[in-house]
Amino acid sequence: MKTAPFLFLFLGISAMAFADSAEPDLPVRFESFRVDYRLNDDASHVESYAWAKKVLKERAVEGAKEATISYSTSIQKAEVVEAYTRKADGRRIDVPKNNFQLEVNSGREKDAPVYSDFSTLTVVFPEVAVGDTVVLAYRVIQTEPMFPGHFSDSRTFPRVYAFDDVTIRFDLPSALWVQSEARQMTERVTEESGRRIIEWRYANSKPVKSERRNYSVYDAEQEPGYALSTFRSYAEIVEAYGLRARPKAAVTSRIQKLADELTAGKKGAREQTQALYDWVATQITYAGNCIGVGAVVPHDTDFILDNRMGDCKDHATLLQALLAAKGIRSIQALVNAGANYKLPRIPVVESVNHVINYLPDFDLYVDSTASTIPFGMLPFQVADKPVLWVDGYREATRTPATRVGDNEQRVKTVVKVGSDGSAKGHMEIAQKGMFAVEMRAWIRDLAEEEKERTVRNWYQRVGWIGEGKAHLPDAKALRSDYEHRVEFERQDFVQRPGSGAFTIEPLFYTRAPVASFAHAAVEPVEEVDVACGSGLSSEEYVYEFPKGMKILAIPDNLSLSNDFLS
Repeated sequence: MKTAPFLFLFLGISAMAFADSAEPDLPVRFESFRVDYRLNDDASHVESYAWAKKVLKERAVEGAKEATISYSTSIQKAEVVEAYTRKADGRRIDVPKNNFQLEVNSGREKDAPVYSDFSTLTVVFPEVAVGDTVVLAYRVIQTEPMFPGHFSDSRTFPRVYAFDDVTIRFDLPSALWVQSEARQMTERVTEESGRRIIEWRYANSKPVKSERRNYSVYDAEQEPGYALSTFRSYAEIVEAYGLRARPKAAVTSRIQKLADELTAGKKGAREQTQALYDWVATQITYAGNCIGVGAVVPHDTDFILDNRMGDCKDHATLLQALLAAKGIRSIQALVNAGANYKLPRIPVVESVNHVINYLPDFDLYVDSTASTIPFGMLPFQVADKPVLWVDGYREATRTPATRVGDNEQRVKTVVKVGSDGSAKGHMEIAQKGMFAVEMRAWIRDLAEEEKERTVRNWYQRVGWIGEGKAHLPDAKALRSDYEHRVEFERQDFVQRPGSGAFTIEPLFYTRAPVASFAHAAVEPVEEVDVACGSGLSSEEYVYEFPKGMKILAIPDNLSLSNDFLS
């Protein structure tokens, strides 16, 4: 679910850039960064941006040469006010007219576009070199708010980035109710001629060094920044979404007919529910809906069925309609599919960016947008997350976490070593949970001719000499188990003649080798929250050696155990 228009500003830097030196190694710094919002009574608004970015390192030059503005043409207009390169010696070189690249998503001839009306305006700055500053000012005019009468916005300024002067200014009607917060920013509020002006200032001329490498969990409220919203609660956000989404899930004659066909011969509500889920997940491919307010409003079910395509809102709406046709209750639910595991204090729409379904009769969440996930499971990125029910909203509701014991891989390998150092044998691989889901997805993407060559191709990728055959049963069904067998012949297994050695490891691709668990468990532990799952991996090896081959040494028994591995 898209909740806001894109306004891209390529910083050209990464928080990772500061991890290896005692002091931050800055590729760029923002000499100034200013955003002005002017809101109207109906929450339509104008956003004005002005920033100046100085290039400090050669590696940042390419990224600084371009800036991109994206906007929805049906509800927005974009205007560049000024753009130029300020050379280190003070000279100003304006961006020439032929340095603006506009890409427009539109329909054929005079028809409207189907899934996206986003236009992308790219500004190419001339003669950029180390020591120069690129300057851009532009405005985006939003003629229709995403949600009638509502506005929300938030932004962070990570402490690893250099900002010499940040100004955020909101110019609002005094009668427009808002709530806001600013973190580590100075605030000034004034009233004038029926308008309220909220201005926040921030500076970070000396960024901090960060050694963090795992950003699977990110709490924006731990960084300087702000949030402002006309929504009084998250309940208001889901109600605003539901007002336009609920009617789209109506049971039409077409929906009823399809639901009856898909559930023919299925016994009981759960079996029928799974049949409907499987069909939506596998037959409706993903296509983002980025046309104006369509970013937060599902398509009609006829449109979804005609095109067999849709985004997360469309998947959830179609599934809800099909379930309703069979008398099975379901609720659309909003969730964050990114790195946010808690809701910010100020309710902003961008806190939730994905739509799934909750099935009250089974106390089960399903995500039919995830085309590889079996019924009864959730993708990792939406597990253990705050979730907002569109109907029957309840505070502090979360999706379930991945259960310990759900994910498992067991591998049995028999290797017969030849006197010439070659090896032949077979592997039997049994997987369940997410390991099986991922393996099935990998196999589905293989063409038939690729399946025939899969062992040889994999050996070539890892630098081994050999071939074999993978016996891969049909993987199309959405199931959480999978078993397969691999036969292999490898020529370079042990060095011969003379003494040699080999690594005890799988001789074909597996989703969860023991070594990957061991490597992850001995990595330095970061003092931050991270997203983690669980799994069991078991590998059993039987080696047969020729009589003339002398075994000089075998590995000692090894046991690793800590908070992450046992």
